[in-house]
Amino acid sequence: MRDRGHGADGGWGAVVGEPGSLRYGPDDEPAGRSGCGEESAGRSGRGHRAVPHTADIRVEAWAEGREQCLVEAVLGLVESFAETSGTHPTAVERVRVEQGSDDDLLAGLLDEVIFRLDVHGQVPVDVEVEAVGGGLDVRLAVVDVGSVAITGAAPKAVSFHELRLEQGPCGWTGEATVDV
Repeated sequence: MRDRGHGADGGWGAVVGEPGSLRYGPDDEPAGRSGCGEESAGRSGRGHRAVPHTADIRVEAWAEGREQCLVEAVLGLVESFAETSGTHPTAVERVRVEQGSDDDLLAGLLDEVIFRLDVHGQVPVDVEVEAVGGGLDVRLAVVDVGSVAITGAAPKAVSFHELRLEQGPCGWTGEATVDV
């Protein structure tokens, strides 16, 4: 399991503390489930983790705002299969994700990351998301897959089973199961 938290003003994936320094056991509840304070939730203001799941992985993300939560979900997905720390982007790809519900936006964005990996051999190292007219304008700062260390199985598809992106009393949480 990999877990990374970000400060409230982190932007472009700035990490609070050392990479991988925040770890939680498999029995910990997802962000926002047991309380709002950092002590009760055991997490910083925004972050993500990838949890092994039978024949796939479960990506969990949390943040104060919806768009930041989507950024964290992408970073969690990428960190489930690649080590990108210290890697500088070689290109910025602009993507428009147009979907109806928040769950559809999460699935659409993660599917775009998988498509770019499969078809173009690109791995996002940083992400910016902006809500525009019911959809998302996304900027993916990418590198060639050959320039990162592969640490896990490549993602193949996002499952709609238990997929969710929702706002709660403690901010936004996103959860997705990804086939590998």
